[in-house]
Amino acid sequence: MSSLQPSSARPGTPAAAGYRFPAEWAPHRACWLAWPSHEDLWEEGLPEVQRAFVELCRGIADGDEALEILVPDAEAERACRAALEDAGLKARLHRIPFGDIWMRDIAPLFVVDGKGELAAASFHFNGWGGKYVLEGDDAVSEAVAATRGVRTFRADFVLEGGSVELDGEGTCLTTRQCLLNPNRNPHLDQAALEALLRDWLGVTSFIWLGDGLLNDHTDGHIDTIARFVAPGVVLAMEPSGDDDPNREVLEAILRDLEAATDARGRRITVRRVPSPGRVEGPDGEILAASYVNFYLANRSVVVPIYDRPQDAEALRVIGDLFPGRRVFGVDAREVLLGGGAFHCITQQEPLP
Repeated sequence: MSSLQPSSARPGTPAAAGYRFPAEWAPHRACWLAWPSHEDLWEEGLPEVQRAFVELCRGIADGDEALEILVPDAEAERACRAALEDAGLKARLHRIPFGDIWMRDIAPLFVVDGKGELAAASFHFNGWGGKYVLEGDDAVSEAVAATRGVRTFRADFVLEGGSVELDGEGTCLTTRQCLLNPNRNPHLDQAALEALLRDWLGVTSFIWLGDGLLNDHTDGHIDTIARFVAPGVVLAMEPSGDDDPNREVLEAILRDLEAATDARGRRITVRRVPSPGRVEGPDGEILAASYVNFYLANRSVVVPIYDRPQDAEALRVIGDLFPGRRVFGVDAREVLLGGGAFHCITQQEPLP
């Protein structure tokens, strides 16, 4: 764990203008998503991914926030509108090209200032270190910000939204495996990255974890292993069964969190949820399944489930952490085959 003392942010950055990234439990105006429509990426799983997407949207709408959905072309727009109407849902659709649906990483991070004014922080995106470079993804952030019509700050470094978890009070959770990976910003060391996140997201204190889940395409995104659920409180997974492929990683995460303090000097309270355990794809590959990759809407929480014995306990634990919200458990197995779950395909827009 390391800290930065508050200091003047560099001119031209969000923090210098008084903006910061709020916690996910702060009120949202809307959630930004992208309609799954690329048959070459999802193949025969596309219909199930679309069904899961609609159920995710149902849960978000139940949470009383607007749906803003990207569609790449007219055909996808018709399909998306029909699917949402069949479910009794309303959304605003935007004809913006994109490579795939991982809006947590390709959309801007919306920030707010002390007067409640909204702005967008737009970062470079390089396909998770060059592994999955898809046409259109690197232009989504600025396109969404322009569509929203808000002030936009353009960064000159790579950052994915799923790689940072913030409490809105100055604390940032992240992993060395991802943020310090040379396939992102090879010219930046830990101190330089901390300084940038201070300037761009209003962060003053960092909790650095080590590795993420096995076979995580993102190189250890934090939103699959540990999430703030309240100031000073972090939810993390504990191993399930002797054959849990992430046993050692999850145990290390729990140890590190229990020894950590936040920006206000509080010792982190760690809440535990069972991991899904060993989840395999059709070819037997171990998948990076996670219950903490939930999306927290205004009055609901949408939790990925995987047809595992631990599903019910995970829903109970997460529901207890958010007593004022309705819990939606949505089958995320087909979405997981693409590399993530529901937090990965959403990006909240704070209520100005």
